[in-house]
Amino acid sequence: MSEAGGGRVCGCPVPLRAPWSLVAATAALCLVSATSVWTAGAAPMSREEKQKLGNQVLEMFDHAYGNYMEHAYPADELMPLTCRGRVRGQEPSRGDVDDALGKFSLTLIDSLDTLVVLNKTKEFEDAVRKVLRDVNLDNDVVVSVFETNIRVLGGLLGGHSLAIMLREKGEYMQWYNDELLHMAKQLGYKLLPAFNTTSGLPYPRINLKFGIRKPEARTGTETDTCTACAGTLILEFAALSRFTGATIFEEYARKALDFLWEKRQRSSNLVGVTINIHTGDWVRKDSGVGAGIDSYYEYLLKAYVLLGDDSFLERFNTHYDAIMRYISQPPLLLDVHIHKPMLNARTWMDALLAFFPGLQVLKGDIRPAIETHEMLYQVIKKHNFLPEAFTTDFRVHWAQHPLRPEFAESTYFLYKATGDPYYLEVGKTLIENLNKYARVPCGFAAMKDVRTGSHEDRMDSFFLAEMFKYLYLLFADKEDIIFDIEDYIFTTEAHLLPLWLSTTNQSISKKNTTSEYTELDDSNFDWTCPNTQILFPNDPLYAQSIREPLKNVVDKSCPRGIIRVREENFRSGTKPPLRARDFMATNPEHLEILKKMGAASSIDAEDGLRFMQEMIELSSQQQKEQQLPPRAVQIVSHPFFGRVVLTAGPAQFGLDLSKHRETRGFVASSKPYNGCSELTNPEAVVGKIALIQRGQCMFAEKARNIQNAGAIGGIVIDDNEGSSSDTAPLFQMAGDGKDTDDIKIPMLFLFSKEGSIILEALREYEEVEVLLSDKAKDRDPEMENEEQPSSESDSQNQSGEQSTSASQEFDLVDQESPEESSLDSHPESFSQADADSAVSISPVEQTSHPTENHETPSLDGECTDLENQPQEQSETEEDSNPNVSWGKKVQPIDSILADWNEDIEAFEMMEKDEL
Repeated sequence: MSEAGGGRVCGCPVPLRAPWSLVAATAALCLVSATSVWTAGAAPMSREEKQKLGNQVLEMFDHAYGNYMEHAYPADELMPLTCRGRVRGQEPSRGDVDDALGKFSLTLIDSLDTLVVLNKTKEFEDAVRKVLRDVNLDNDVVVSVFETNIRVLGGLLGGHSLAIMLREKGEYMQWYNDELLHMAKQLGYKLLPAFNTTSGLPYPRINLKFGIRKPEARTGTETDTCTACAGTLILEFAALSRFTGATIFEEYARKALDFLWEKRQRSSNLVGVTINIHTGDWVRKDSGVGAGIDSYYEYLLKAYVLLGDDSFLERFNTHYDAIMRYISQPPLLLDVHIHKPMLNARTWMDALLAFFPGLQVLKGDIRPAIETHEMLYQVIKKHNFLPEAFTTDFRVHWAQHPLRPEFAESTYFLYKATGDPYYLEVGKTLIENLNKYARVPCGFAAMKDVRTGSHEDRMDSFFLAEMFKYLYLLFADKEDIIFDIEDYIFTTEAHLLPLWLSTTNQSISKKNTTSEYTELDDSNFDWTCPNTQILFPNDPLYAQSIREPLKNVVDKSCPRGIIRVREENFRSGTKPPLRARDFMATNPEHLEILKKMGAASSIDAEDGLRFMQEMIELSSQQQKEQQLPPRAVQIVSHPFFGRVVLTAGPAQFGLDLSKHRETRGFVASSKPYNGCSELTNPEAVVGKIALIQRGQCMFAEKARNIQNAGAIGGIVIDDNEGSSSDTAPLFQMAGDGKDTDDIKIPMLFLFSKEGSIILEALREYEEVEVLLSDKAKDRDPEMENEEQPSSESDSQNQSGEQSTSASQEFDLVDQESPEESSLDSHPESFSQADADSAVSISPVEQTSHPTENHETPSLDGECTDLENQPQEQSETEEDSNPNVSWGKKVQPIDSILADWNEDIEAFEMMEKDEL
């Protein structure tokens, strides 16, 4: 902001106390409302329906927050399946994911300002008292600097911002004396030792009690951090400085941003994903707008809005120009190499990039925001949620979904900027999917696999901090909120910081260091208002016209232009490069092209690397066709009604659930329980699904014994007590080396922890009905309203709370980071002592569906004919993993690749030389 108390967004003057919607949501309009232009593109939603949806969001929040407070508090997070709190060190380690947990009641702090936004002022006052009374920030625990900053420091500052607002109004928080701010300052000082590096970039982790490097700190030896980890501090640290007058916080955050800017790749103006905190060397040289970089870009633009320093806007615009030049391939956003930005670094996208359309709204670039958002929405309509990663042809790459809020965030900002009621319908879909697929009795559970519908025992704090905030604001009118939301800026965790901080305690030098590092091109910067007739043509169907070509992009068609043909941008008139899917070893022309790759020029070398990447992925896909996907065991009887979904291992024999109708029936334990001899209780299992224990004989022998007794299916439960999918990869049950065509019933495998869910339910309710299928089925609301048999009703009345807890102890997962899941997984083998033969499936492979059509949209715009594929191929999906060895199907290519391996190595050396 200028000395006069104003700033510029899209070149327009913005007064100091400018509404946040003016700064963020309508920045693209540059003070000109487009709502009246765009509303005609879709049927308007009545105020009554908006209120109904808003109330539904309130009820959902109450369900999540109430269960956290009842079953988890003061733990950091709720485990919604087992109805208990997640305490660091008391649950199996999930790797880096656990670095967010610091034994400081994370979910409560992260939810503070959400309570005020949702008009729960009394609950907010109670929550603040609990934080002040119970939360300890001096714990001997190693935490992520990044996560602690955005969730805890941001949560305390957001809570303080709204506490003083309520205090000024005179009804609530009259007792409040800036206690949350004092806690925030205490935490800020605990984070400062992390910045003790030569570069000024912080260590990624710190011990809250002992800091860095001390023996008892158990941290301080790391050398690398992600760009977002080091570049997402300025809002919280500057706000802390402005609130308290202690300038050191803002100074440290600015120094880290300055260093990242200086280390950007000068020719492309891109930054990498991971950087060495001591030397400043890029460790991972791929660049995108998703995981590892995302909020770095966000904070550059928002730091300009909050602090008024022009250098932040200049840096953002320089980066944004590079993003749109190299990474943006509407509607896709694909990672590239920072030194070779015309070369894609990968063929998949991660879910965190869903925030980017919202940032583009703030920037004022609406068209690509609409395109990318619509593409993401089509993926969601296909899978109910946005998978953690998906390929350029919209196949699942990583199947998890931890209830991330980024898509809801972009939906909110697009609606605020456009007024298009289409985005209200998008929000309605999000609400319906959350209630239908993620809601469980003790909260909302993350999805372990968006295709099978199985859950994880996980409800992250950001779900309450962000998701409900954005959904409520999407449907709320101005009078529905007790304060003016437009006076605040959202942090990356959706915490609220007041815009008046821009003129408070301004003791930080605003020296413009941007021009010291680059020759600025003024054409990159919007110093004047854009022509709104160009941004928003006078067409009531403008937004719809942008979305329309993308409507079928995921399911049936691949319209020309889905992927920008890079080669046409700089090699006009030449033939398109050879694609791996088109290659034929018997085609002399193709062999000649292979020989030239990497030899003639750097462009040919890029073609060679791209071809290798595609060939490796194609090989991976072909190998996975030999694997069977995971199956689902869904408990459909009272009181579960399909809410409990267990991920099960398939069998290489028996009924194939992917090709036949699912099997539904009541379960019964077999006698003997191991199923290794003729059953002594055939009358108990006839017409039912038999439960048998692993061990003492072959899987196929168990299947034959229960089939002969009249069972319609079988579930093998692991005999290794305590085993679960969080500690062991799922695997396929193999045959016994003999002909297994005589086995006609479906067989599935459950680990001990998952199997105990069914056994406990059987003890509790006597009659338990399950569904064996390749994918969880939609719940039947009518079934839940039906009157239950008396025995079940009695059982329900006698043990209400216990049944809820027992029914939800399923699908506990060791949530690895995406990188670990895809790169560091290895098939697990089992000893012969097990007597059961098993084919292991790695953590990545266990979520793959092998029968998907693997054709990818070609860069020259040709469409894959999906409708002509066999039916079974269109009914399942597969995730892709390029990090597997070459299979027999592509062995003839090895000798060809060997001929130009040296050329590829030379190309890589050329890239290093440019460093």
